[in-house]
Amino acid sequence: MITIDLQHRGHSVLAGISGHFDHHAGDTLRRALDGLTGFERDLMLDVHAVTSMDADGLLHLLELHRHAELAGLRVVVVGWQPQPQQLMAQTAGIPGPGTACGERYALPGFRRLVEERAHRARTLSDMTDGWLAPT
Repeated sequence: MITIDLQHRGHSVLAGISGHFDHHAGDTLRRALDGLTGFERDLMLDVHAVTSMDADGLLHLLELHRHAELAGLRVVVVGWQPQPQQLMAQTAGIPGPGTACGERYALPGFRRLVEERAHRARTLSDMTDGWLAPT
């Protein structure tokens, strides 16, 4: 479960996010976007307190980013912790610890790559867990 604390500062919004990014994160993230007035220009996501993330949580974060950009917001994510950053690196296929995935997250091409691979990983996981019938 995650929690979000929104702080409005002029035309900017700081969203302090804490907890575990998993399949439950989507509703909370959508409600946070609903709390925006439409006059904001920048959205900073502070993920210092995100303890862990799975593929579903990563997909929810990418979806939030896409919706914010479609609303005309510039999105910056700061404070990547080791586990979420490592998950992103593994999903993207970047070997080794200490990768700079948090910095790459700002690049649209990297986000698309991670999103495609996270969808693929989630589908494979669902198949092995018996959620989907293999085709």
